[in-house]
Amino acid sequence: MVVQAADAANMRPKKQRFVCCSHEERLFRPVCKGSSRLDGVSLTLDEFEAIRLCDQQGQLQDTVATQMGVHRTTVSRILSSAHSKIADALLNLKEIRIVGGCCSTRRSEE
Repeated sequence: MVVQAADAANMRPKKQRFVCCSHEERLFRPVCKGSSRLDGVSLTLDEFEAIRLCDQQGQLQDTVATQMGVHRTTVSRILSSAHSKIADALLNLKEIRIVGGCCSTRRSEE
């Protein structure tokens, strides 16, 4: 635990990311369980945006990185985290909540 605390103290702050998705509350839950019995996972807005741009729109990670104002390797990490959370939620019947993060919203460039 001491090593983890030291690592956390030495971590760089997250760079602000830019997203085009709205701040509306988004929640997805399976209908086969009552909401009081559900565990959940939280996707940050940057994870949600990376999924939207890469998986739904088919954009390359380099392009997405430029749009979000981060490096391509950061987009790769964001996608990996999002895919893991979504798989956990789908396979274990958990709700998925979209929450904030270190993001600023900008108008869609489409």
